[in-house]
Amino acid sequence: ATLVSNVATGLLVGWLSNVSCDRDIAHRLVLAYTMLSSKIGIALCCCLLSFVHSSWGLYFHISETERKCFIEEVPEETLVVGNYKCQLFDPKTGGFMVSSPGIGMHVEIRDPEDKTILSKVYSSEGRFSFTSHSPGEHIICLYSNSSKWFSGSQLRVHLDIQVGEHAVDYGSVAQKEKLTELQLRVRQLLDQVEQITKEQNYQRYREERFRLTSESTNSRVLWWSVGQTIILLLMGFWQMRHLKSFFEAKKLV
Repeated sequence: ATLVSNVATGLLVGWLSNVSCDRDIAHRLVLAYTMLSSKIGIALCCCLLSFVHSSWGLYFHISETERKCFIEEVPEETLVVGNYKCQLFDPKTGGFMVSSPGIGMHVEIRDPEDKTILSKVYSSEGRFSFTSHSPGEHIICLYSNSSKWFSGSQLRVHLDIQVGEHAVDYGSVAQKEKLTELQLRVRQLLDQVEQITKEQNYQRYREERFRLTSESTNSRVLWWSVGQTIILLLMGFWQMRHLKSFFEAKKLV
């Protein structure tokens, strides 16, 4: 891994020497790449995990006012963006068509402390977003409102959720801030480094919680064993006293 990192860094520096760009941008790019390559194993693992969990899409069927909830594990201070589209079942064709304007989608999001951070009714097609303020499992629930357009039909909902730097529209960022292609790639690289850092901090947070839970469980098991031993000793002492009193009453001793 070290050999690959050094070779890749050398190629990056050589490429930058042939490209006319700002010196500070080039320095930041090399620095960011060096930060990645110094812990290439962890970075690659985190990148793979982020690719697996940072963006996913699906569709599901719901009936009127039926609730569907999903759990998304999100690091602290991470942007989450969701896009959805509703389709109404057509009994005549047996397929799904574009839903009527009267159908809305209620989106409710709760943080790991079970506090509601978003509760809003959107149209039949829309986009919602939130930024996590605490790491952990965030519950995303969607359910349709009751309307005369629904008539008890089944609804198909297409849902796409993106997390972290995958939720950022870099095309709009480049147009808004007038960034060149190289500057935009530097921004993406820095965002990826920041996201990897957040993922690592979240894994440390989960490890700390697991350690505390394990220590608490071990402590309870220990004290339960001590309590059982004390109870057994007291019962044995009481039985011996009772047996001695019985023998004395019968004048056997």
